[in-house]
Amino acid sequence: MRPFDYIGGSLSAGPVRLADVAAEVGTPVYVYSADAIEAAYREFEAALAPARICYAMKANGNLAVLRLLAGLGAGADVVSEGELRRALAAGIPPEKIVFSGVGKTDAEMEAALRSGILQINCESASEVRSLSRIASRLGLTASVALRINPDVDAGTLDQISTGRKTDKFGVAWTEAPVLFREAAGLPGLSMEGIAVHIGSQLGELEPYRRAFRRVAELARMLAADGVAIRRLDLGGGFGIRYRDETPLPLAGYAKVVEEEVGGLGCELVVEPGRRLVGPAGVLLARVVAVKETPARRFVIVDAGMNDLVRPMMYGAWHDILPLAAPPEGAEYRPADVVGPVCETTDKFADERLLPPLEAGDLVAFCEAGAYGAVMASTYNGRPLVPEVLVRGGRFDVVRARPTFEEDLALERLPEWLRGPDGGG
Repeated sequence: MRPFDYIGGSLSAGPVRLADVAAEVGTPVYVYSADAIEAAYREFEAALAPARICYAMKANGNLAVLRLLAGLGAGADVVSEGELRRALAAGIPPEKIVFSGVGKTDAEMEAALRSGILQINCESASEVRSLSRIASRLGLTASVALRINPDVDAGTLDQISTGRKTDKFGVAWTEAPVLFREAAGLPGLSMEGIAVHIGSQLGELEPYRRAFRRVAELARMLAADGVAIRRLDLGGGFGIRYRDETPLPLAGYAKVVEEEVGGLGCELVVEPGRRLVGPAGVLLARVVAVKETPARRFVIVDAGMNDLVRPMMYGAWHDILPLAAPPEGAEYRPADVVGPVCETTDKFADERLLPPLEAGDLVAFCEAGAYGAVMASTYNGRPLVPEVLVRGGRFDVVRARPTFEEDLALERLPEWLRGPDGGG
């Protein structure tokens, strides 16, 4: 069964009607299916065992989602101290955490070292040297993987490609042997692995094959020089269906992994993010008005680009479904679906064919569980969007919508701007 489907004419997550969630929590609101997240994790577990699954939590960092995955046995791939702290707070053991990212500060590297995480993925010579200095000062040893840039075009959007030589990530694979040998001689470092990640929303196996082949070449070259590699971090990037894409078959991916790096005898790490949570989430919104002009039909909803920025940032497609199933034979007409934010770019869809909608109707933006709430903002003074987790026949608010007073309380006026009575 799909995570969200029409039951008795109402879009639902299993037995939970999404209209009931909207009535209790208000809109806009994100809704996640715990059952769908668990099913997606089990699919990875079955296809890729015994590889270590470290959830790329930049896709969705909600604590309840993290706790759910931790309970299933997942580790985490983090890219900041904030994400590290979230992962630990959610109960993910430090020995299952990998710290990636191209711009780690000294404070972040120190936090990672003190936490005792599994591995730090270094992405430059300067980062390797800084980590050595920090680890030596602390009297600790950092478990390190060197992230290489294999110069492989993943065939995805420019904005989410990470493995080409013009991208900011990783060390050029041609320069990696020299840096690896240098790092192996530095104090405070245990050079244990090679990491690679070539992009997000991948749909083809061949880019993975080319990248893993270069990883294997480097591992064999280092082994010949007496530098043993014990762990390969193969990254993530597994695509999902937004419109007409065919999600990458995990069995095919597992076969490529086995063929290219299976004979190296290394522990394997994979970092799925979007594939675990993307299809498991929707953003619910209410139609504020339908505006007809001589040129266009606008469906104006109460969700904006501050709530879901992907269509505006990437030109991304999200299916838009009414929560009440359209009657048979309903006439579908083109409409621009827009939000209330004071920006022309606050637009979810151009000329989308939609059934009749009017003020007060509810709609769902599908496949919104990844890079949705985690990228939300308070632009235009709009409170952060709340999040709800559904499990079986119940739903729980796992992040409440802040009140306007709570938002204002985060800010302070300097004394010289306060009135005579000490107020604003």
